[in-house]
Amino acid sequence: MSSAHDYTVINALGGLDNPNAPHSSAAAGKLVQTSEDLTIDARTLADAHASGLTAVNITLGYTMGDLPPYEHTLHEIEVWDALIRDNAADLVKVRTVTDIQQARADGRIGVIYGFQNGVAVGDDLGRIETFDRLGVRVVQLTYNQANHLGDGSMAPENRGLTPFGRQVVEGLNDRRIMVDLSHSGENTCLEAARISRQPVSINHTGCRALADLPRNKTDQELRLVASRGGFVGIYFMPFLNTSGHASAADVVEHIAHAVNVCGEDHVGIGTDGPVTSIDDLDGYREQLAEHVALRSAAGVGAAGERSDTLPFVIDLRGVDQFHELVRLLEQRGYRSERIEKILGRNFLDYAARVWRP
Repeated sequence: MSSAHDYTVINALGGLDNPNAPHSSAAAGKLVQTSEDLTIDARTLADAHASGLTAVNITLGYTMGDLPPYEHTLHEIEVWDALIRDNAADLVKVRTVTDIQQARADGRIGVIYGFQNGVAVGDDLGRIETFDRLGVRVVQLTYNQANHLGDGSMAPENRGLTPFGRQVVEGLNDRRIMVDLSHSGENTCLEAARISRQPVSINHTGCRALADLPRNKTDQELRLVASRGGFVGIYFMPFLNTSGHASAADVVEHIAHAVNVCGEDHVGIGTDGPVTSIDDLDGYREQLAEHVALRSAAGVGAAGERSDTLPFVIDLRGVDQFHELVRLLEQRGYRSERIEKILGRNFLDYAARVWRP
């Protein structure tokens, strides 16, 4: 039986944080999380190494709230640059596929800079060049709500991209930055996939055919993204089961469905969570209801979020999450070549089709 250490493991959307630290975003239950809330300590790094993680697309910059989007995003990039400098023995900033390959060879963890909301572009397409220069490699067009680029998954009108959103897709293509359609509305996703000159991705999602919730993608969306050379990452989130209580078995089922729809060369993982587990689950549950209520009141929550839905899969978390996924995929009958693709090679191949060498 193999383990995650036998593979290149790339989390297409995840985090580096010790959520048990007193001021961490998870411990504090903050609605708006910033990079300054993160705790990258010895445990964070040790857990990441032990998990087999090779690289992770982290969320930085503006996602929601009252902070000035562009200025806050530039500050967040500075914060992450400092975090990586301070932990250079363990972390490396990723700009190219070679950086990920070298990180694995060096025993370090690659950090991919990504946005979960494109609103920081503002009305200035020149900012895309600035983000590119600063090392941003992934831009998700929308969060759950609508923005000036297009409709998110919870926008009832499902209008697709705006005219300016189409220009932003073109600008991201010009700079060889990934266009991520996670959280997007169905028409936004379909339109962006059709007009993009380069393959696009859905870095963290589930399959709506298995759980009919807006944060999951229809087979039409999955198939179109894959058919154009793109990538789909399956998350470890409650939306994988309409009960709100997703299990490791649900993760495997969604991966299997995505493979059946997209083909085995286009599916990977984007957990939407860190490696280090929350130790005090009872305490966390007590504050969760307030956090979900705040998201709902702010209009940024998603259908399927409830006071009793943990934002992770309880039996597929922590240091063993990737090792356990390997075991479950082997149990499913997947050969090592397919597991290798799902764990990271498909993301790496997709990145090679989009990023500069």
